[in-house]
Amino acid sequence: MNRPLLTYLAILIAGVSILVLEVARSGVTFTDRFVASTPVTTLTRDGAEGPNVVIAHGFAGSRAMMQGYGLTLAQAGYRVHMFDFEGHGAHPVPMSGDVTRIEGTTRLLMNQTRAVIGDVADGTPVALLGHSMATDVLIRVALEEQTGPLVLLSAFSQAVTADRPQDMVLISGQWEPHLREFGVNALQMVNPDAQEGETVEQGDVIRSAIIAPWTEHVSILQSRAGRLAALNWLNRAYDRDTLVSAPPTGWAFLALMASITVLASVLARFVVPDTPLPPSHQPGVVRYIGTLLVPAILTPIIALPLDFGVLPVLVADYLAIHLGVFGLLSLAMQRWLWGRFPLGWTGVEIFTLALVALLAWGIGVFGFALDRYGANFFPIAERLPIIAALVIGAIPFMVADAQLVWKASLWRRIAARAALLVSLGIAVALDLEGLFFLLIIAPVIVLFFFVHGAMGRAFGKRAGPLLAGIGLGIILAWALGVSFPMFAATGGGT
Repeated sequence: MNRPLLTYLAILIAGVSILVLEVARSGVTFTDRFVASTPVTTLTRDGAEGPNVVIAHGFAGSRAMMQGYGLTLAQAGYRVHMFDFEGHGAHPVPMSGDVTRIEGTTRLLMNQTRAVIGDVADGTPVALLGHSMATDVLIRVALEEQTGPLVLLSAFSQAVTADRPQDMVLISGQWEPHLREFGVNALQMVNPDAQEGETVEQGDVIRSAIIAPWTEHVSILQSRAGRLAALNWLNRAYDRDTLVSAPPTGWAFLALMASITVLASVLARFVVPDTPLPPSHQPGVVRYIGTLLVPAILTPIIALPLDFGVLPVLVADYLAIHLGVFGLLSLAMQRWLWGRFPLGWTGVEIFTLALVALLAWGIGVFGFALDRYGANFFPIAERLPIIAALVIGAIPFMVADAQLVWKASLWRRIAARAALLVSLGIAVALDLEGLFFLLIIAPVIVLFFFVHGAMGRAFGKRAGPLLAGIGLGIILAWALGVSFPMFAATGGGT
């Protein structure tokens, strides 16, 4: 496909995607407020008098990630209240307590949920909708409080019994076999012969387990089938018959993000003049692999003793150190085995302009779309020091990475990124208890290379790998700093 046609197609797809996403929001008012220190966003249509629904997100999520379900319910006349758990999204207070005990962190999250429920309660039992981690919290709240129906996405909890909670639907992604099994088990507590897709009733107990087709743990948050199933369950419980459409916001969101990624190359060509750069300097296969293996193996050994646990974000300290050590070792190996760095240079003015353009597009434009339609991306003040600390490690790593992959073949680019994942895997194996959450970070890093890596590659082709490395280092630190939960090992509370 020729370049102008691809550009026009990307612009067209972006426009259609924005239209679909805005139609889903049309007529719904977003009202932000705080319940104590908890950020809450209320979604309502004008004159809405439907029951209240409190929506809670999963681990490393935020209220913004739950808006697909929130908007569907709000369009149907429900009054929807989405909130950020402590340590997540825009909540300024870190999570705290003992995560291994129900009376620890879970109890604090339950108390926080109760506070939100109490703030919106008007005499009609409040419905609860939650994803992943939140499902256990909501189930335990429902066991101790008089609540309305429960809608549980990707649910798991050891607190479910044959008669409590009484009214709940469990919606699991098609590619979540263990959570689907949990849903069936919850049905069979009521009726041993129950199967997935059925609704079972016994006395005051009514339950159903539903599959959201073609989804897994994250994409279920945009499932059209899941959203409509949630609406139908609440309509049944409250004897309502309001039906709404469920626009394909998941596909629209992915298409918009892809379009913004593609259009980064257009911006790069517009901002950066066609400046001669040094030719690619790629070593032989043996030297290239050696450049990858030495940092991958040595970094965990060097970095683990340096993890002092200062930052209030799970594994952020170690990750910053790991990235920095990996990057410095990689640069040293490049200097030793390659003989020089393929930095390239475009002059201060062009370099600065290109860096500002890359950051504006990768953080401003992409970040605005992500923050509005998918997940929080703009940090609160409490997260700025975390981002600053991550920058110190992320820039050396991304500069080294940018030089490794500059004008390299596809297999070399894949191998360079795989080396980091292997290195993080070695670190987890050496300290599973302390660094387990690095396993959750891995998909974030992979997605970063697919999206922002493509943006950096477009700018790097025009302005050299040093520009791409510095820009992507800042963006990587930003993305990690805003997405992972803040956690205080001691103290805290709701």
